Amino acid sequence: MRHALLSRPALPLLLALSVAAALPAAAAEVPAVGDRAPGFSLQGQEGPPVSLEQNKGKWVVLYFYPKDGTPGCTTEAHNFQRDLEKYQKANAVVLGVSLDSVDSHKEFCTKESLSFQLLADADKKVTTAYGSLSSMMGVTIAARNTFLIDPSGVIRKVYLKVTPSSHSEEVLADLGKLQASR
Repeated sequence: MRHALLSRPALPLLLALSVAAALPAAAAEVPAVGDRAPGFSLQGQEGPPVSLEQNKGKWVVLYFYPKDGTPGCTTEAHNFQRDLEKYQKANAVVLGVSLDSVDSHKEFCTKESLSFQLLADADKKVTTAYGSLSSMMGVTIAARNTFLIDPSGVIRKVYLKVTPSSHSEEVLADLGKLQASR
């Protein structure tokens, strides 16, 4: 009998290896300050795809959020909208990313009077590249993370698990500090 050749100490190791093989692959690491921002091109609610490359020369506030229309996501979006003119004066563009569809983004923007781009990452590639893929109650979502990217495409600030109600003010303050130090 072949199975009799396995010693008792080897069984826990085999069990651990088979359990590890059954687990999903680990999510990509979150890019760090100083890293080149991963490139992307995603469909926005207003039509043509939006890319990081087309925003070269501007600061980019790339924020990931879980779901259109939910309370925290709505608060965060309203605050970015409220401060949009300040971002524009600072040569910055605000781009929101979730796993929601383009149609969901259109409805959300219309209902909440949002005028900045929300990008649909249905295949989860960009969210994964930014280490922002998460799960809540068994549903895959984008984690509430933000990346402040400088005009040359380098990440200058990373925010993880942000607080929606105060996040826009925090990003604006950091943007001002970073621009003043250049």
